[in-house]
Amino acid sequence: MPTQLSSEIEERFRIAQEFLRPRLLRAQQPCITSSFQAEDVVVLHMVRAILPRIPVLFLETGYHFPETLGYRDRMAAEWELNLINVLPEHTVAEQESEFGILYQSAPDRCCGLRKVGPLFRSLALYDTWVTGLRREQSKSRANLQAEESFALPTGHILAKLSPLAEWSTRDVWQYAEAHSIPLLPLYEKGYTSIGCAPCTSLPFDPNDPRSGRWSGRKLECGIHIQQTS
Repeated sequence: MPTQLSSEIEERFRIAQEFLRPRLLRAQQPCITSSFQAEDVVVLHMVRAILPRIPVLFLETGYHFPETLGYRDRMAAEWELNLINVLPEHTVAEQESEFGILYQSAPDRCCGLRKVGPLFRSLALYDTWVTGLRREQSKSRANLQAEESFALPTGHILAKLSPLAEWSTRDVWQYAEAHSIPLLPLYEKGYTSIGCAPCTSLPFDPNDPRSGRWSGRKLECGIHIQQTS
């Protein structure tokens, strides 16, 4: 049975819903991206209450943990998601044959080929983009706003919505527990931020949940970095 939300989380939930509903209902072509980490599943739960068939974009890089793919498929089936697996132009085998093991030699280029480029091409079809980003996740997200304009390299501009911008990790987990939302099993193994398997390890800094990403060599894959001219 779902547990009762605390008054603080109830208020955060109310604010998030009041923020999302009018923006999603007036959007012509909304979408949501999901890595199926905790905050992404929580915001997806909220969005589905407004637009049950919203396109859910998942970056299928070819390097994910088996647990991530299994959990994605489970949630897609249980929630009847309109799941869109966004694919790179080259398979893993093709990329490694042509360029070598980029996640070792040039992780930025690997992210560009397998995440940034494919997502930006997909986002060209939409006018509103919902994310599960939070300020607390990383110092690179400290100035995150709940609503921002995001310009793709083509010049196409989307409204980017991050309704959990002010939420803490505790808020996310309390919401998931209160709504009986199962979470990605990798959390039970100690992972705190989960991406592609070769570039994700257990966090080495207990105060930085993203310290296990890219062996600390960078903080972002690039999809949430605004393009500049």
